[in-house]
Amino acid sequence: MEKPIIYPTMERIIEYNLLALTTIKAKKADEPKVLSASKINEVILSCEGLQGDILDKAVCLLKGIIQRHPFASGNRRTAFIVVKDFLSRNQVQFNIKDSPELAKVLLGIREKLLH
Repeated sequence: MEKPIIYPTMERIIEYNLLALTTIKAKKADEPKVLSASKINEVILSCEGLQGDILDKAVCLLKGIIQRHPFASGNRRTAFIVVKDFLSRNQVQFNIKDSPELAKVLLGIREKLLH
């Protein structure tokens, strides 16, 4: 029997936004503020409803948080942490290093240059 997938909760995603902004300070004006709880919920629901494997669902979470922009600050940083935790909780190895060069990929997702 296949193990059920553990999805992030809205509360956990909001906590990770706070964590991202307090540990990875990018701008002086960064503030942990939810702009749209419904957008966070949409991201979770679209991930849960997506047909595909765990990596497809991780991409859905990453793109959803970055492109729907539910927070005032730190959407890319939050998305990265959420996906890292999502894969870890589901016992999938996360092999992407935290590096400024790879952060450009997240910018491309935000700008919808990468689909």
